[in-house]
Amino acid sequence: MASSEEITRALIDALGPEKVLHELPDLMPYSRDWSPRPETIAYLPIAVVLPSSTEDVATVVRLANQMEFVVIPFGGGTGMGGGAVPLEENTVIIDMKSMNRVLEIDIPNRVIRVQAGITIEKINEALEPYGYWFPHDPESKPASTIGAAIACDNDSTFGIRYGKIVTHLLNVVVVTGDGRILRLGHRKAHCSSTGYKLHWLLIGSEGTLAIITEVTLAIYPKPRSRAVLMYVFPSIDKAVRAIEEAIRAGIPIESANIGDRYRLHFYTHAYRTKYGQEPSIPEWAKAIVGLSIAGDPKVVRFHARYLSHIFRRFGGRRVREQEIVESWWASKHTLAFEPFKQKWPDSQRREKFGAADLGIPVGRLEDAHRFFTECTQRHKLRIIGMNIYNEAPNRISPSISFAVYVNESDPSSVERFYAYVREMSELAVRLEGTMSTYIGDGDRLGGFNRIEHGDALDLMLAIKRVFDPHAVLNPGKKWRSRWIRENLTEQPKP
Repeated sequence: MASSEEITRALIDALGPEKVLHELPDLMPYSRDWSPRPETIAYLPIAVVLPSSTEDVATVVRLANQMEFVVIPFGGGTGMGGGAVPLEENTVIIDMKSMNRVLEIDIPNRVIRVQAGITIEKINEALEPYGYWFPHDPESKPASTIGAAIACDNDSTFGIRYGKIVTHLLNVVVVTGDGRILRLGHRKAHCSSTGYKLHWLLIGSEGTLAIITEVTLAIYPKPRSRAVLMYVFPSIDKAVRAIEEAIRAGIPIESANIGDRYRLHFYTHAYRTKYGQEPSIPEWAKAIVGLSIAGDPKVVRFHARYLSHIFRRFGGRRVREQEIVESWWASKHTLAFEPFKQKWPDSQRREKFGAADLGIPVGRLEDAHRFFTECTQRHKLRIIGMNIYNEAPNRISPSISFAVYVNESDPSSVERFYAYVREMSELAVRLEGTMSTYIGDGDRLGGFNRIEHGDALDLMLAIKRVFDPHAVLNPGKKWRSRWIRENLTEQPKP
């Protein structure tokens, strides 16, 4: 195995000094992402590469095979599962944000082609003059790169209308673990029944199969107007049933979040703090629904009125304080993330947001919520709340954030958090759901995800070896956990 100095020199010789960072201050930001971890734990990479082309990425990967170092692609650093954080000391980071160009906008064929390091926000800025948009819209869009959004399979505010990113992904260019450059997918075709859907294998792969360098995406006409509404309900179940009835009636809901009473308290607390008065939220409210409807103005107004009629039948009451509605919508769509300036202004000055991100069958949501409150008490974690995103078009399709506070200055708090994540993940499988819906395995679920996947995990390991025969791409992620003592998943071997 080559030394750190030899690896750095080889990278500089191959790419030029302007594309290789290796001084300590430049490396430190790449030792963490947004996942909770003790302040004292950090692995620094040997170097950080700033590529400008697919060929640059391939050069690094080929060197990794020759010199026996490992490679992690890095996007915006907003991941919550440790997917981009080094696990090993012989790591080189490829910061994809330097590959941020729009390569083609093809309005007649409804596609945009971009480099993988461009942020989702910049994609939509490029489409704005044409009256089109890319509706995959995570809250982290100012920083989230499109390559990382694919690799992590994160959520979108508009999932209940447009689905997850698989709906929009037409084609990718990738560099495999042995340095091959491949185009996967069907170019500009929006559907195909030929071959295998290999480009879909990259969704949720977390940089373990190949490095995405170029992406072709479906785009859509931007709606002319939008109504943003908020209702409170006497229970989570009634909120779910109300949304289902609205969909059955033909109302094209564009986004829909369901929050529990803890989430409701965030908005009321912020309102009370800012305005010095109580919002008109009834005592019986146990769930809150924030949603949007989009289209032509007359159509939107009609649907909003009809939706209100349906929601009242399920005990829903509209939130009249527009400041509360706007604070919710700002956090989901319109406002760039600003540390310490969110709708709950004091929440993350001392403690960090952490979550178990579960997919729970619709009929078991109340059961999951009860377990959530019990589990947080067992692990002595303070609750932020449950928030249900919906990520499949035109149906309730829960992608749930069970969120708590974590104190990174207290190692026991981090340890208790990951024990909580494991318990909640195992609950999801018992309820016939899934352990993760928007964060991914990262370095947190890999040690026990065989509980969900069973022997199918062996097939996944075989696929990993086809794409990455020498295990140079983000090794360990998906297959082991940094946070548990026993790991139930065998490591992929060359």
